[in-house]
Amino acid sequence: MPAYNSQQKHQIAEFVSCTEAKDSVAAKFLKASGWNLPSALDSYFSTGSVASSLGNNNSLNKIFDSYRDDPSESPDTIGIERAIEYLGALNVQLDEVNCLAIAELLQCPSMGEITRQGFTEGWCKAFCDTLPKMTAHANTLRTKIQQDPELFRRVYRYTFPLSRMQGQRNLQFEIAAEQWRLFFTPEHGGVQWNTESTPWLDWWIEFLEGRGKKPVNKDLWEQVEVFMRKSREDEEFGWWSPDGAWPGALDDFVDYVKEKRKGSEMDVE
Repeated sequence: MPAYNSQQKHQIAEFVSCTEAKDSVAAKFLKASGWNLPSALDSYFSTGSVASSLGNNNSLNKIFDSYRDDPSESPDTIGIERAIEYLGALNVQLDEVNCLAIAELLQCPSMGEITRQGFTEGWCKAFCDTLPKMTAHANTLRTKIQQDPELFRRVYRYTFPLSRMQGQRNLQFEIAAEQWRLFFTPEHGGVQWNTESTPWLDWWIEFLEGRGKKPVNKDLWEQVEVFMRKSREDEEFGWWSPDGAWPGALDDFVDYVKEKRKGSEMDVE
């Protein structure tokens, strides 16, 4: 092996441990990524060369096999019943955002379904090859998702395709409302949107119910999270402009909030 410093040798060892690739392959990807290990792993897993090494990761495959469905019918899938059992082993509840964070990590194709490839790649990137390590990582995610806006946004956006009914482009209102209550409520591991001055989440769902509970498209779903951040920073709409690129529903919601506030002021008087 060419001369590498101690830190680079450690990164090569971590890369090999995760992928079971050769030292030379590890060094190649690490050099290309500027010796950024997460970036090197992402690059490696995005190439076709990963397929051969996935089958060699015995620890992760053994865990997956212990939860997978009937091998004769679904050799590479964990179905919803066993997925719930697996999440229970990680101390992850179904009614918390962390459940969706795990789904994003493992790139689950649908709610309650885990594939071998997603399972192996996801946990390998997280450097977890045992249940205790996975449980510890899940605990870390639970805290981090409330503190890291980028992680929160990534999980939030992944939830849209994850929660759609098969064959549908939009998200049913009832499902969207349920997920918003998860993401925007601290008790469920999300962030607080309701404030002392404005019950944003409650009014938002009330507003959409009044509009006929229409299905939610991808753009509206994504922009609600952006709107939530903005409204938490400035509840007086100093950032909002009627000429902005917000979805029409959010433009109308701003007017709705202003009218509700006027009604509240009149009640006080």
